[in-house]
Amino acid sequence: MTPEPNDLSTLTARQLIAGYQRGDFSPLEAVRAVLDRAETAQRLTNAFVRIDGEQALEQAEAATERRRRKEPLGPLDGVPVTVKDIFLQAGGPTLRGSRTVRPDSSAWDEDAPAVARLREQGAVLVGKTTTPEFGWKGVTDSPLTGVTRNPYDLSRTAGGSSGGSAAAVALGAAPLSLGTDGGGSVRIPASFCGIFGLKPTYGRIPLYPSSPFGTLAHAGPMARDAADAALLLDAVSGPDWRDWSQAAPAPPASGGLTEGVKGLRIAFSASFGGQVAVRPAVASAVRGAVGRLAELGAYIEEADPDIADPVDTFHTLWFTGAARLVQHFGGEQRELLDPGLREVCAEGEGASALDYLAAVDARMDLGRRLGRFHTGYDLLVTPTLPVTAFEAGAEVPKGSGHRRWTGWTPFTYPFNLTQQPAATVPCGVDEDGLPVGVQLVGPRHADALVLRAAHALYASGAAAVPPPTIG
Repeated sequence: MTPEPNDLSTLTARQLIAGYQRGDFSPLEAVRAVLDRAETAQRLTNAFVRIDGEQALEQAEAATERRRRKEPLGPLDGVPVTVKDIFLQAGGPTLRGSRTVRPDSSAWDEDAPAVARLREQGAVLVGKTTTPEFGWKGVTDSPLTGVTRNPYDLSRTAGGSSGGSAAAVALGAAPLSLGTDGGGSVRIPASFCGIFGLKPTYGRIPLYPSSPFGTLAHAGPMARDAADAALLLDAVSGPDWRDWSQAAPAPPASGGLTEGVKGLRIAFSASFGGQVAVRPAVASAVRGAVGRLAELGAYIEEADPDIADPVDTFHTLWFTGAARLVQHFGGEQRELLDPGLREVCAEGEGASALDYLAAVDARMDLGRRLGRFHTGYDLLVTPTLPVTAFEAGAEVPKGSGHRRWTGWTPFTYPFNLTQQPAATVPCGVDEDGLPVGVQLVGPRHADALVLRAAHALYASGAAAVPPPTIG
């Protein structure tokens, strides 16, 4: 994307809000610009399941009138937002990337909690973004919508499972998006597409319906920077009685955002103690970001958390969740599924109750060990991923030897097991111009601290990456 100087689609949410308040432009003008970019994003990357242009313009007109009267419903009034097609959104079907979901199977008259909060604030809902079937893998392609591509290189994957959201934000099709993250599904595509993504502490954003993957699944903000993500997180974190597992209300995530990292104790683990082979270009960019944190006053120590690869534990919990999801599907429905999803469902069906409970025990022990680790460190820093975006339409990089997507995401899914807040910040590009992400992880409930450190990287210029040049 090569933006024009006055292109409103290039502005952050906070810049849009400031412009609305000054009267420089209206929500209607901003939404028109964003809808134009959404059409481009769809044509190039297949980021959307649908673009709700007519409804978005109606919402923008109402927001423009409220802003004119200086009576906004909330900070996000008139700000364009996209929503991953996992969340219920009244007025249209939520298909979850699956041909097994019939558009006429429901009245589709209910919002998910986070979507309801957006409506209450007057946010403009631009459209629903793509997901792999039921969000089951770390790339975005599905039998329903096809392949979602990377805005930096259309031959590469956008990542997943919130790949449509990441591509949309990167290309200016709204400054904010709601994603979900059950094993890295916000952080993976955000890293591949050069934007910011946060998996908050589990329960910070209430979810309904509950995920088939249980308490591994988080909702999270995706944005152009950490300040915008904090704004979105605060907007959608309100309590909702439909989610009995939601966390207790927390102070605003945007509070203390500018306090910096001076004096923070930060552990840097480059490869989980040599367990992960990280591409040299990725390792170099991540070390650069860590060096900037040190320059900003953080105490950096190279230290590895006590993590022996928990992939078997994750697989047991993930695959049994998938099996439960399709438990009542007949043969014809199963034939409609992504073949890879059918495979993991079959593996999950082979697990026993004792296998599942053993995985729960291992998860609890991992959480205890990470909790102990954070008694000595405020934050943990790792690469978000050991690789950059690879060929589109593949679950794993060609020639990698990996069988499943978890083979190339060893830095993301452990923190779904432990429910910790984890963010990815763009920190450079590789030799092909593809974005690299650095991951910031905090102890549970330290969402504001993670955002504060991420914001420090943005404020220092360490998070700057060139925008996509396509379109």
